[in-house]
Amino acid sequence: MTKVFNFCAGPAMIPEPVLKKAQSELLDWNGLGTSVMEVSHRGAPFKALAIQAELDLRELMNIPDNYHVLFMHGGGRAQFAAVVNNFLGNGGKALYLNSGIWSRIAEDEAKRLTSDVQIDSIDIVNKVNGCSQVELPDFDEIDGDYRYLHYCPNETVDGIEIFDDIDCPWPVIADMSSNILSREMDVSKFAVIYAGAQKNIGPSGLSIAIVRDDMLKLPFLPQATIYDYRAQVKDESMYNTPPTFAWYLAAEVFKWLKSIGGVKAIEKHNRDKAALLYDAIDTVNGFYNDVHANNRSLMNVTFKLNDDSQSDEFIKKSEAENLVALKGHRFVGGMRASIYNAMPKAGVEKLVSFLKTFYTHDT
Repeated sequence: MTKVFNFCAGPAMIPEPVLKKAQSELLDWNGLGTSVMEVSHRGAPFKALAIQAELDLRELMNIPDNYHVLFMHGGGRAQFAAVVNNFLGNGGKALYLNSGIWSRIAEDEAKRLTSDVQIDSIDIVNKVNGCSQVELPDFDEIDGDYRYLHYCPNETVDGIEIFDDIDCPWPVIADMSSNILSREMDVSKFAVIYAGAQKNIGPSGLSIAIVRDDMLKLPFLPQATIYDYRAQVKDESMYNTPPTFAWYLAAEVFKWLKSIGGVKAIEKHNRDKAALLYDAIDTVNGFYNDVHANNRSLMNVTFKLNDDSQSDEFIKKSEAENLVALKGHRFVGGMRASIYNAMPKAGVEKLVSFLKTFYTHDT
């Protein structure tokens, strides 16, 4: 079979060893003679899987004991709503920091859900010498009694990542859908971390919420019970039938990540890949990246051709080389190479080689 390197922003690559194991167990999981998709989520075998998955994620991220780990339906968009409904009851206020498209969509969802909750927002993306650079505000100068501050540390569409800690007087909630498990982070600096699974965890349809215990004491708004963090804590993420196959694959991804050295090892892998690709974009004639070096995403490398009229030809030739899903998001155009944890260095090396030969390459 021809080796294809998939640079899709999501659903994204899943580690090959995980897919091969899932393939081998598809008809007979755990010696039960049935697929994991066919067993009861309340039976002992699946409960053991769920317990181990949480333990492995806690170990990988060094999650403190005063945090709950929830495996939930939906992706990041579902969590946009869950955050608002779980924490903004009784006229609560929230501060939203906008660094790109997804953080703005999260803010729009918060405003849509309720008209009697005040949502203040600050745009923290500036243009410095023609480059997108994040400059965090001076939070001491912001006056407000906020239930939380929400931000997206990695913007998949824009290729912007915030590496600085958010040092503010309010609980910090982070949408880590595209950079969870990609580099070491101190979970204790966050009140809530949530992530859609389809980038660094597993297939779409599953989301993970890591919720500090004290946040569950805040007033909440009416909502569907399946997105109520308190109900999910009470029922151990099994208020109703969860996306069991996605949960199973997530559990296998956690095992794979542990087997290669954990988050510390994958961070080095990711930084090496990103450095290799950004160096090529910066040095090969005909390509450029307009994100400031301090905020270039490790996961989503955006770039453009000096001559945009050649973009369609670039996509055509890249696909002929089995480099797929490089077309940028429709909102911003250009190209985007998503190089999540599962992308091997060989994929980036092949893309770099293609960049170097594109203008002389015939297919």
